[in-house]
Amino acid sequence: MKAVILLSGGLDSSTVLYQAKADGYECYALSFNYQQRHLRELEAAAKIAQAAGVAAHQTVEFDLKRWGGSALTDDNIDLPCDRTLAEMSATIPITYVPARNTIFLSFALAYGETIGADRIYIGVNALDYSGYPDCRPDYIAAMQSVFRLGTKQGREGNPITINTPLIDLKKTDIIQLGNSLGVPWEHTWSCYGGEAEACGVCDACRLRLAAFQALGLTDPISYAKR
Repeated sequence: MKAVILLSGGLDSSTVLYQAKADGYECYALSFNYQQRHLRELEAAAKIAQAAGVAAHQTVEFDLKRWGGSALTDDNIDLPCDRTLAEMSATIPITYVPARNTIFLSFALAYGETIGADRIYIGVNALDYSGYPDCRPDYIAAMQSVFRLGTKQGREGNPITINTPLIDLKKTDIIQLGNSLGVPWEHTWSCYGGEAEACGVCDACRLRLAAFQALGLTDPISYAKR
């Protein structure tokens, strides 16, 4: 059995990769260089892929920076920092990249159909304040219909299944699951800042740190501020 894993190198995607391994799949990891502010995450993705012993790891390159529209792809838009969890959940954040998961899943679908994959694993999560519209169950259901209707494999009655094992989990639950699967957190990267050390103040860092703290655990990566 083969599965394509969307691997950013963060907590969620790394946990999903290890879950796919535990589910018995031969894993083909797919990462993306879309000229994001935090290209540093691709180093983490490579380390996680190697640690997990994937069958293959590829990085697809394209440029979303030419369009911007997000704090992750436009240097003129400041990253939100030092926000409370309530502030993070109030609106769809400026770190939302227009149609990003649709683009990612389209690449994964093309790759998956080429190699005869059964599943695509993606670490979307509808809880813990993310607010992203392309991380929600109704979106995944709609994309599953695309997978069924828009491919030869789907029309012949064997569509690739989108697997979202984290979609209803809190960040603390994800860390606990990752611990049980042996995810090497020291190789992961969540920060949007893109510096050598995690900033500790962007939304991604604050959510990550809060989850480790809630569990009474120490996050093993280095932070400029904690």
